[in-house]
Amino acid sequence: MSDAASKNWYVLHTYSGYENKVKENLESRAQSMGMEDYIFRTAVPEEEETEVKNGKTKTEMKKTFPGYVLVEMVMSDESWFVVRNTPGVTGFVGSHGSGSKPAPLLPEEVDHILNDLGVNKVANTDFEEGETVTIKDGAFANMSGKITEVDQEHSKLKVDVDMFGRMTSAEVDFDSVEK
Repeated sequence: MSDAASKNWYVLHTYSGYENKVKENLESRAQSMGMEDYIFRTAVPEEEETEVKNGKTKTEMKKTFPGYVLVEMVMSDESWFVVRNTPGVTGFVGSHGSGSKPAPLLPEEVDHILNDLGVNKVANTDFEEGETVTIKDGAFANMSGKITEVDQEHSKLKVDVDMFGRMTSAEVDFDSVEK
């Protein structure tokens, strides 16, 4: 079993158009090869795009970084080999030649990309309604307030803060507050 501290996000280069197939292949290979303790989540960076054509509104998912897939994993010789040899994967981004291990994404980069995807990394999730927290950034930075709602699925909190003598509800990410 691995320790969570060595778990990082890496970027894979794939054949363009095969991102979702690579994601599926990776997830099934992680299970079939017993690598669940080393290969965790995969994500295809994409965003919803709405287009109006001939009076019809069409919404589709568009790849933010075509040809790339993110994988959360513990880098070991075995996990590196399994991921590297997944059909559709052409290599790791940040790897300098054959046999060299790639550099992981920085936590800020991961947060930014995953927040855009609505897939937040698991931040502090033990928040309870009625609890007092201090907001660390944004328009309500350095203000304290009571949690009125916890949205685990989207890693967001509703916090009531006192703004000029009036209670105002602020929606903030889990990682934007501290207890």
